[in-house]
Amino acid sequence: MTCRFKKKPATAFQIGAGLSRIDAPAKLMPVDAALRFSPTRQGHAGPGQIRRFSFPVRFSIEFPSAEIRQMNDALIELHEIVKNYGPIRALDHVSLSIRPGITGLLGPNGAGKSTLIKVLLGLLRTSSGSGQILGYQLGSQQRKIRSLIGYMPEDDCFLAGISGVESMQFMARLSCLPAREGLRRSHEILDFCGMEQDRYRLVETYSTGMRQKLRFAQALVHDPPLLILDEPTSGLDPVEREATLNRIRILATQHGKTVILCTHILPDVQAVSQAVIILAQGKVLVSDSLENLNRARVPSLQVKLIGPADPFLKGMQERGKTVQMLDGGVLSISGSTEELASLVWQVAEQTQSTIRLLQPSRTSLEEIFIQSVGGTRGAA
Repeated sequence: MTCRFKKKPATAFQIGAGLSRIDAPAKLMPVDAALRFSPTRQGHAGPGQIRRFSFPVRFSIEFPSAEIRQMNDALIELHEIVKNYGPIRALDHVSLSIRPGITGLLGPNGAGKSTLIKVLLGLLRTSSGSGQILGYQLGSQQRKIRSLIGYMPEDDCFLAGISGVESMQFMARLSCLPAREGLRRSHEILDFCGMEQDRYRLVETYSTGMRQKLRFAQALVHDPPLLILDEPTSGLDPVEREATLNRIRILATQHGKTVILCTHILPDVQAVSQAVIILAQGKVLVSDSLENLNRARVPSLQVKLIGPADPFLKGMQERGKTVQMLDGGVLSISGSTEELASLVWQVAEQTQSTIRLLQPSRTSLEEIFIQSVGGTRGAA
């Protein structure tokens, strides 16, 4: 599918994630300049009304085939990617593979996360290396790649003087959706994000949480197979944070979206991700499934009892088991989890102890992050 507009300005510009681009090199447009190219004002659109947009630009985007959405292999493959800013190396021979599902992208400030995202979006050219994104070559097919990506930036990127639903329509038109289909998708996604009647208010009147939801919705409006979400839960209250994480789960599990979740909130990554990538000083320190990373180095069981733990503790020690008392009254018993499970129940029955918690010991994501990153600092 292609989308063309008749007039073409002398300069190129880019809005949001760069989902549309003119044939000249793209650059970010100042707000005052963007307003000159903004949709034609025809009064504020209320519920059920359609506000028509006209764009003095021409671009074409080929939407992906259905096969791309059903790929089981890695959707992103990077090989020895290097990005230099003069003498500073922001990405240092980065090689990684991202498969369908939710992948957490972690790293300290200056680790290279923002640079990596810009490379994936085609906003930066690499100094060396190669890669493929959704079957397209990195560096030579960026327009096709951008049409397949929904990007939620960390910072606000809105035009002044238009409502939330109009911002959605604007992004839909930039993504080459016809006006009527763009309006339908805008309302559909805003419903999914819980915007309700606030969608008809001017964006500049929105709270931080509402702006977060609108940026999230804009990344979804063109139904991309790949989402890059930069700090999607930052600044949200606990209820809305959990709602946002649940929406991300739904998109991945029920709608087949691949999500790259870039955040500093480690519990969010632990809650929804299947894989984790940790960057530091421009290098990939960790790239593995969360299940593998969470496995304890020394097999053990964690047990928490209701009531006194001394009789149970003595019973386990009499059977030659090493038991360590952890924070919160949790007992860590070293040994094979399969063999220990039956023994734990046997000792609990003999000592008349009530077990409240019984689970294999796991390494927390915070421990993994601290062990991997340490005190390193890089430049991005």
